[in-house]
Amino acid sequence: MSPSERVSVVIPCHNAARYIAAALRSVLAQQEVQTEVLVVDDGSTDGSAEIVERGFPSVRLIRQANAGVANARNRGIAEAQGAWIAFIDADDIWLPGKLRLQLSELASTPSSRMICSAWYVWESMDPEPDPELMQFLAAESPGGRWDGPSGDIYPDLLLDCHVWTSTVLACRDLLNELGGFDCSLRIGEDYDLWLRASRLTSILRVPLPLALYRHHADNITRKVPAANHKGEVIERAIRRWGYLSPAGRKAGRREVARGLSRSWSDFAGAHLIGGQPEVARKAAMHALATDPGQLLAWTVLLKSWWRLLRRVS
Repeated sequence: MSPSERVSVVIPCHNAARYIAAALRSVLAQQEVQTEVLVVDDGSTDGSAEIVERGFPSVRLIRQANAGVANARNRGIAEAQGAWIAFIDADDIWLPGKLRLQLSELASTPSSRMICSAWYVWESMDPEPDPELMQFLAAESPGGRWDGPSGDIYPDLLLDCHVWTSTVLACRDLLNELGGFDCSLRIGEDYDLWLRASRLTSILRVPLPLALYRHHADNITRKVPAANHKGEVIERAIRRWGYLSPAGRKAGRREVARGLSRSWSDFAGAHLIGGQPEVARKAAMHALATDPGQLLAWTVLLKSWWRLLRRVS
């Protein structure tokens, strides 16, 4: 790809007034890359849109009624004018040079239509990262703990979500071909898209931390989920495509089964702790049907039965 091609940066935003300015500053600090920045305000009620409107006149603000993050990202893709689309969530941070490094890697592998990178999990509610942390990450060398699957990664994605949304840069034509994010998925819509993308293109990875993934109390992924989105997304992929990648790599069935069983066991355990033993029991049964050797599932199953028996006695 040509470095002169514009990158459209899509930022879904819902009640992120505390963080959106810092996220935007990290995007606008990207150098040597022509960017178009779009914030899709998904029905915020905390003044997020007004912060963008007043403080960032170069950013295109799109307002819509609350429809969820998948819908907001799809709206941004539809409105974008760049040949390439990058994503960042409104509470995350990019490191300087993120887009430049990814574009350089794509230029060396022109057949690839998507790239991601490693990331750093950041436990903080401070809007801005500590400069010392940014300096430390900027000085990191590629490889080691930053390594991860790159290229034909469908089999790897059946084991875990090795792609994080705020690191992704993808060809707009690819996203349109895929139909964007699945709006029926409240959680896991990104994982689902990466699985589908891996059937159409290699997915490259820069083995450096190019973004900060913020963990804080309001993260949607920290709440007890109503469904095991990870397990359901993987199972749907297996039903559709099996274990073999388009390039001929095959995921190990036993390894995939263990990972799936663990996801259902974790889901069961969360609902047992949350006071829903019947949900926990069904999920534990699903885990054991996938892998009878999953010890956590047996533990949750026995405890959920015990709690249900105590309710009726």
